[in-house]
Amino acid sequence: MITRLSGAYFDEALEDLADILHACVQTGASIGFILPFSRDDARAYWRDRVRPGLHAGTLDLFAAYGEGRVQGTVQLIPAAMPNQPHRADVAKLLVHPDARRRGLGRALMATLEQRAAELGRTMLVLDTRSSDPSRILYQSLGFRVAGEIPDYCRNPFEDRLEPTTYMFKKLG
Repeated sequence: MITRLSGAYFDEALEDLADILHACVQTGASIGFILPFSRDDARAYWRDRVRPGLHAGTLDLFAAYGEGRVQGTVQLIPAAMPNQPHRADVAKLLVHPDARRRGLGRALMATLEQRAAELGRTMLVLDTRSSDPSRILYQSLGFRVAGEIPDYCRNPFEDRLEPTTYMFKKLG
């Protein structure tokens, strides 16, 4: 089941969200964090960076539930600038490593796209480390490569820089 989180539902899901983020970083996901990365760091990200956006209405947070807990999540961040009322960013598509290969990422993205359409957003934009398997998922969902930036992000395990790929999808 996919649901949009807000208020008390977010607070109830906080520990699961922290577990997912922590596990994804520990297994090498390039999602803005590097090792060492603790569960406290993960909890702080959700509490200090995402919760304010939820309360301000500047982002939507979706959660995939299974086996009584959150197993995946993604964020839709509508562009705030007046010249971009048609655009939104996709951020932090995360599926717990123990719950992968079950279609949760696809289901989360389908729900995100539906919400984007409800908001009148016709262009989705995201970036992903060029070597990540998520790039293949996004392409299979209809995202197209806009370009690649070399040395964009640090590898989570090693002190070396890696490229990122910017992608987009037109809705409707």
